[in-house]
Amino acid sequence: MRAAKAPEAAGVSSAVWSLLLLLTLGVLIAYVDRTSISSALAEKPFIKHFGLGDLDRGWVNAAFFWSYGLVQMPMGWLVDRYGVKTPYTLCFTLWCLATVVTGAISTLTALIVMRIIVGAAEAAVIPASYRWIRDNFPESHSGTAVGIFTAGNKLGPAIGAPMAAWLIVTYDWRVMFFVTGAAGLLWLVPWMLAVKNDLPPPEARAEIRRKAAAVTLGGILSSPMVWGTLIVAFCYGYFTFYCMTWMPAYLVEARGLSLANSGLYTFFSFAGIAVVAVVAGWAADRIIDRGGDPVLVRKGFVIAGFLGACTVLLGAYAQSLQAALFWNVFSLSFLGLATANNLALCRLTLIPRPAVGLVTGVQQVATSLSGGVAASLSGWLLHVGGSYVLPMLAIVVFCLIGALTTLFLLQPRWAPSIAD
Repeated sequence: MRAAKAPEAAGVSSAVWSLLLLLTLGVLIAYVDRTSISSALAEKPFIKHFGLGDLDRGWVNAAFFWSYGLVQMPMGWLVDRYGVKTPYTLCFTLWCLATVVTGAISTLTALIVMRIIVGAAEAAVIPASYRWIRDNFPESHSGTAVGIFTAGNKLGPAIGAPMAAWLIVTYDWRVMFFVTGAAGLLWLVPWMLAVKNDLPPPEARAEIRRKAAAVTLGGILSSPMVWGTLIVAFCYGYFTFYCMTWMPAYLVEARGLSLANSGLYTFFSFAGIAVVAVVAGWAADRIIDRGGDPVLVRKGFVIAGFLGACTVLLGAYAQSLQAALFWNVFSLSFLGLATANNLALCRLTLIPRPAVGLVTGVQQVATSLSGGVAASLSGWLLHVGGSYVLPMLAIVVFCLIGALTTLFLLQPRWAPSIAD
């Protein structure tokens, strides 16, 4: 059954929109922290310092995603019962400190451990954020809200890649980790001041636990629609995480760009998907507000986004640098049609409100697995094929699977139901 909607209102207050922007800034910082490693992995002194081969680089990138995925469901369970502010604050502090420490280590083992810590701590971001959005935005504004929020996790790599490259080129990779980790801690000041404490008092926790338990994990996993969302999340994440982990190396090694210029074109790609995500979420909201069926409208945008993203393969075969860079930016930007609409559909529209955090955590497991698989499989395909054609061909396969799954499995009648 379709989850009950939040009460419709004439509008959303400016205070709520302001807090959404703060939440968006938080996820932007998180993605800067998680993607700064990619620029380092394209720099020869860093590679030499840790003695990294292609497979090692894949494992370093993947370490974040394995721990990130493992902790998603516990984090979703936590925010459904104990609110957003306290878990988010503690985890935010931990991952920023781990990023700072990364600049002081000297062994491959320590590097992987720091990536595991950053991944586990950042697992709070998405379940907590969607919990907050579901509680504060009605259906007619959810696409726009999600589009703005997801712009943060696209602008994070967009800003982080050139910033990290500049810090590495101007100073070195150690300074880059110190600066990005320490700067993130500044965000905690407005967060602590502006967001109300939503930790429930002891006397209210029993009722909150009862409501959160109304949708069981077994009920979630028995839903064909949920399994469809897991596949779609994996396919979407595969392309985006490939770009986060391997795009700087591709631009440097296959297209001959400098590290600084690779950061600039990585910015264009992620800025493109961020802008398209916001516009597509807003456009779908307007169609729905005029009477369009939310499920059909959002599914149309998602399928179009996946199909457009397949143009990444044209970049792999492009003979000129200009054509390769164009398709590199265009394909990821086009995927933005799917971004906000897929998330609004699969995490808000079809999901019972008491279990948004847990369901989002389950879906984030698939997203996290896609990051680990994209990082490690792309490294292996690069090693086997000797070029980036095979890694990009894998992207196309997953995009086609995502489009077909959206069409056939994301059906409202298969959404998880509320237990009696």
